Amino acid sequence: MLAGLQNVTFEFGARVIVKNATWHIQPNERIGLIGYNGTGKSTLLKLFAGDYLPSEGTMERSRSTTIGYLHQDLLSFDTNGSILEVAMTAFERVLQLEKEIDELGKRLEKDHENNDLLIQYTDALHEMDTLDGYTIHHRTEEILQGLGFANADLQRPFREFSGGWRMRVLLAKMILQKPDLLLLDEPTNHMDLPSIEWLEKYLQHYQGSVVIVSHDKYFLNRMVTKIVELYQKELHIYNGNYSFYETEKVQRVELQQRAFENQQDYIRQQERFIERFRAKASKAAAAQSAMKRLEKIDRIEDVEIERPNIKINFRVDKTPGRILATLKHATKSFGPIHIVENTTAEIDRGDKIALIGANGKGKSTVLRMIAGAEPFAGERVWGHNVEESFYAQHQLEALDVNNTVLEEMQLCGSQKTDLELRVLLGCFLFSGDDVDKKIKVLSGGEKARVALAKTIVSKANFLLLDEPTNHLDMHSCDLLIEALNKYEGSFLLVSHDRYFIAKTANKIWEIEDQQIREFKGTYEEWVDWKERNVAAKAAQAQTAQPAAPPPTPKKEEQVKPAPAPAPAAPINKEAKKELQKQQRLFQELEQKIATLNRQKDQLEASLADPATYSDKNKFVKAETDYKKTSDDLANANRQYEQVFEKIMELEKVL
Repeated sequence: MLAGLQNVTFEFGARVIVKNATWHIQPNERIGLIGYNGTGKSTLLKLFAGDYLPSEGTMERSRSTTIGYLHQDLLSFDTNGSILEVAMTAFERVLQLEKEIDELGKRLEKDHENNDLLIQYTDALHEMDTLDGYTIHHRTEEILQGLGFANADLQRPFREFSGGWRMRVLLAKMILQKPDLLLLDEPTNHMDLPSIEWLEKYLQHYQGSVVIVSHDKYFLNRMVTKIVELYQKELHIYNGNYSFYETEKVQRVELQQRAFENQQDYIRQQERFIERFRAKASKAAAAQSAMKRLEKIDRIEDVEIERPNIKINFRVDKTPGRILATLKHATKSFGPIHIVENTTAEIDRGDKIALIGANGKGKSTVLRMIAGAEPFAGERVWGHNVEESFYAQHQLEALDVNNTVLEEMQLCGSQKTDLELRVLLGCFLFSGDDVDKKIKVLSGGEKARVALAKTIVSKANFLLLDEPTNHLDMHSCDLLIEALNKYEGSFLLVSHDRYFIAKTANKIWEIEDQQIREFKGTYEEWVDWKERNVAAKAAQAQTAQPAAPPPTPKKEEQVKPAPAPAPAAPINKEAKKELQKQQRLFQELEQKIATLNRQKDQLEASLADPATYSDKNKFVKAETDYKKTSDDLANANRQYEQVFEKIMELEKVL
């Protein structure tokens, strides 16, 4: 065991965070710590880190256990040093050795026959080699680049970077320290998709244990093998990823509800018996025994829903024309940084678009260009009857700081009653007296939620949303997803939350090579398509490499003027027919692969279900089906790559 809680109770004044909790963290565990906002997840991490002491119970930790804790309070750290220097402070002993070796080397130059100096110098070199100290620059650069920093940024001062980028530097430092237990509080906040994917891959092979607080379901599903939920002041442990937790929790709640109802029936029956017979001498002893049994019974608690499933409903007053907005020959630059260049894009009625790409590609800039809030070279054409509502971080400045949260919502002209507005604000984590707080006393995250609620309550038929889930917990995010799926209008959103994108978008826009590339399909289909393209290109490069000499004469022949176009005509027709055939086969294989992937996911879920292992026949069938589906999928992917290569060759001929 690395660390643990044993019958721990922790209180902030009169508020109980956790009561009589036991949780032990073993080596090489990947744990997701979840719970509603404000329940105390970050407080639990601070208990493990030693920042707080429990009110009751004991905190357990092995003497040799090292702990790294990444949290938002680290943003108060500041320095003039470069981000490379800050990250390299992870190697404190190695940096000290570098200075010692340099100093000993200079002394040996002057006194090269001093045997004691030579021994010290040799020992220092040996320790440096043991600590792998000669690779620290390379390792640090590799980690920083993986987290999204360009080579040119590595020597820039730490204080020049925004909060999100500073947090990445401190995360890099913590990763390089390689503690036995890594505690990460919202590590994916302010990260773009490539950086999140890199962090996933890195942490999956991390040699220590990791506890993660995150609202990113995709990240948790791919990262963790255990979920610990802080719910109603208790810790509930689930041995699986987030999807397993969702299924298992429903089953546990149903079992507890049935057990509670059965116990209540039994209690009522015993109480009726006692009431009826305790006055009768012949039954008094039996009635007394029943009373004693009821006193000793271990009462099962009713299942309480901590937060009700309130619905968010959009209203759309006007139906827009077929085309909502068009960018024509749009070009935008910030000095030497080119965002888009001579690009064109169109948003149609019914489009639900996710705009994705690495940080610095200009996603928010493109969103502002379409909203008319950012000047650019080119043209933006607005459609008929379009009523937009734009949510972005800078919208917080439009809030009247002297209003209460409820008063700010009343100014939206939504014609909703105060009760309806209170219900809506409950979805955005403002409950009870919170709606009477002044805007000026709210935190940045709370102000962002008010601005988002104002966007939602408008009757717009076109929404522009910049990172709408940044300050929402999982429950509120699910409610927003449900609302956007029912929304009759169109929207364009920027988000790094892959689960949110996957559940809401029917089109993907990617900024690549200063162009907006459109993919008509869901996020998961886009990921599959990108992976297949990468695999196909890699396969094509391998195939083309040994065959490099033969194409040379063809290029020479193409330089010579063709004697007559007539003989080539029948070849082109045959090639065209073959191309059409291969394209049809390509589409069939795409559909087949998608179906097989779905089947594989279902079978994996079945194999992850403990109930499968209780029935031998069911387990054998699931395992056999899974092997067959995996083989079929591998064959389909091989065929897909071959067909893709044929199509590429035929397109060259035509």
